Amino acid sequence: MNFDWTAEQEELYQRVLGFARAELNHEVREREREHRFGAAEWRRCGAFGLLGLSAPERHRGLGLGALTTARAIEALGAGCEDMGLVFSISAHLFACVMPIAQYGGEALRERVLARLCSGEWIGANAITEPEAGSDVYALRATAVRDGDTYVLDGTKTYVTNGPVADCIVVYASTQPAHGYLGVSAFVVEQGTPGLSLGQPFVKMGLTTSPTSSLYLQGCRVPASHRLGQEGQGAAVFTASMRWERSCLFAGYLGAMERQLERVIAFARERRQFRKTLGQHQAIAHRIADMKLRLESARLLLYRACWLIDRNDEAALEVSLAKLAVSEAAIRSGLDAIQIHGGLGYIADSGVEQMLRDAIPATIFSGTSEIQRDIIARRLGL
Repeated sequence: MNFDWTAEQEELYQRVLGFARAELNHEVREREREHRFGAAEWRRCGAFGLLGLSAPERHRGLGLGALTTARAIEALGAGCEDMGLVFSISAHLFACVMPIAQYGGEALRERVLARLCSGEWIGANAITEPEAGSDVYALRATAVRDGDTYVLDGTKTYVTNGPVADCIVVYASTQPAHGYLGVSAFVVEQGTPGLSLGQPFVKMGLTTSPTSSLYLQGCRVPASHRLGQEGQGAAVFTASMRWERSCLFAGYLGAMERQLERVIAFARERRQFRKTLGQHQAIAHRIADMKLRLESARLLLYRACWLIDRNDEAALEVSLAKLAVSEAAIRSGLDAIQIHGGLGYIADSGVEQMLRDAIPATIFSGTSEIQRDIIARRLGL
């Protein structure tokens, strides 16, 4: 087995890392405290190419595969201290851009993809509903065909980027009696009559990534804005989750790498009882465990991406990776705070922010319980 990165992949990693460190870390703590989306940083990411990493080149994307995309997102997480921005970029790319790129008609792709990839537009995804939660196909939102349009009605919640979105992939039931086989996906643009968005939620973490509810009341959408065939929404969603549960979580690998570097530097410098923290076995072992979790999760995630690039469904591998990365991020966040002691508990240090940003990772994109269900089913249980 060859674990080397190509020269092109390594060059991309270093470019993204350098860009993120130089361009995306201004006033991070202030933006987090104010729950403020980094609009200027978003535009810089668009100009750099991060908002269309895996999108087709003809639509201003870079046309990268899953493995190289994940490597770039890892670099972004390692260099950018604003995990809310990293999360918003990933949600935009994997849950909005990629479904449109893979399932949208040519006219729709021509209309929206270049704007999304350039950063002119911000993308969002709306599937979760207040009464459905993890049962994503128990949708009450409906889409009724009326000539060349569909009329959408219903309520969505936890819409990442919702308050700032220009383009939203919305899932609704076109044939409620058919369950998940009756779900369809639509692209709804901001300003469409009947579409409204709630106020941003106040969250414990990822505070710079705006999230809200979405309301559809007689919202009329052109049939040409449907993704795939009617009733193909489950396939659209599954494909987007394959991207999201793998590549998005590469951002957490980068954040854990950054966290580990900071912890090691602190343990080397901080002295307690006449020796450095790192010379205390209890601390050294805790840091060793952080490294073990990071590298184990990294191998699982990149194996999943490698399989995706080979057109493998990789459902087992993707769920294993998502579960490993998300739970490792929380465990290592707790370790980092414990090692830093009182300093780790102070908001201005940024150490506790890493834990708050990690907490939702076991909830979004399918909870840890859902991932374990998928894994168990793939094992024949």
